Order: sequence, then C-alpha cells, then structure tokens
Amino acid sequence: MPTINIPQPTSVRITNIGSLISSTIGLVLIIAGLAAFAFLIWGGIAWITSGGDKSQVEAAQKRIQAAIVGLFIVFAAWALMLLIQGFFGVTILGNISLPTPF
Repeated sequence: MPTINIPQPTSVRITNIGSLISSTIGLVLIIAGLAAFAFLIWGGIAWITSGGDKSQVEAAQKRIQAAIVGLFIVFAAWALMLLIQGFFGVTILGNISLPTPF
C-alpha cells in the first residue's frame, strides 16, 4: 500500500492537544480583554454623547460597569493561571498528548 509523507510546516508550534488548548486559552483571554476594553471605550463615548439624557447616561454607566467587571474577570483568570503555574511548577495543559493507536 503506498504511503504519502506530508512534512510538518516549521512555523507550527502546536504539536499535541495540550498545546492546542493552551494556545486557545491564551487567544481567548486576549480577545476577551480586547472586547472588554472596547466596551469600556464604547460606554465612555455613549456617556459623553448622551447629551444629559438620563436613560442614555444610565445605559452607558451599566456598559462601563460591565466592561470593568469583564476586565477584572479576564485579569483574574490570567493571574490564576500564572499562580497555578508558579505554585505547582506545571504548564497549564501544555503537556497533554493523545495516545497513538500503534
């Protein structure tokens, strides 16, 4: 039976499922932080452009509060990952690999 050898690209750093999950977690934290920052800016602009309308000011304040809570959650998750890595001396999900069938 013929076989085909496909070389792995040299720029790929994901070699197992643990690396994939670790990269995904890092990407999700970055996207969540950027989204929370964007909501913070959006709330500030909405507050500035509200023109003194009480309902618009309250909506902008709620948006800003939600963004601050979101940023806190993102940074807390990041700090918790670093704390676990430092305390236990492990890489979060970095060394998990699936068993091969042969």
